[in-house]
Amino acid sequence: MREETKAREDIARWAKSMFDRGLTGGSSGNISVRLSNGTLLVSPTGSSMGFLDPAKISLLDENGVHMSGDAPTKEMPLHQAFYETRKSAGAVVHLHSCHSVALSVLPDVDEDNVLPPITAYGVMKLGKVKLLPFFMPGDPAMGDAVRGLLGKRAAVLLANHGPVVAGKDLNAAVYAMEELEETAKLTLMCKGMSPNLLNTAQVNGLVDKFNIDWD
Repeated sequence: MREETKAREDIARWAKSMFDRGLTGGSSGNISVRLSNGTLLVSPTGSSMGFLDPAKISLLDENGVHMSGDAPTKEMPLHQAFYETRKSAGAVVHLHSCHSVALSVLPDVDEDNVLPPITAYGVMKLGKVKLLPFFMPGDPAMGDAVRGLLGKRAAVLLANHGPVVAGKDLNAAVYAMEELEETAKLTLMCKGMSPNLLNTAQVNGLVDKFNIDWD
């Protein structure tokens, strides 16, 4: 119970932090954490990330069956797909962060790697970020699209919707999400300016040194 109690408190704390910093607004965004027994804690549907009640966070069994708390987010297909395909995933964060969404609608982005290698930490914390097409919110096809990546990507960007990141734990998932949004912001700031990106040798050096998924 101590693990679950702490995870509930951490979800509410991180959600409020991201809400307060404008990374997601209104009732958008959702978080899940996988506990050591395989159960999931998930932010409830229709809830604001800035005002989560730890006691009302949804608890699902390892098969995704709702056990207690408020009804879970309708974006569960996304979360479950990451947990199924990335066994190392301990948490998943999905936001509607402004710069990431803006990047997702541009016509000339690389769908296989939507973030250019602007900084070392963008490469290190995210690997390649796949741009997925638009889906209706809650559509199970979102989960199928993630499963189609065969666990090779820790982060995706849903077109006209927002980013989704899986991490080994909640801290790692949040840090990676923040890096994604900042890299998207830098990309937009530098658009049309011919920035000096990391070259192939520099990227490969980071991939090798820090054992980054780069497929």
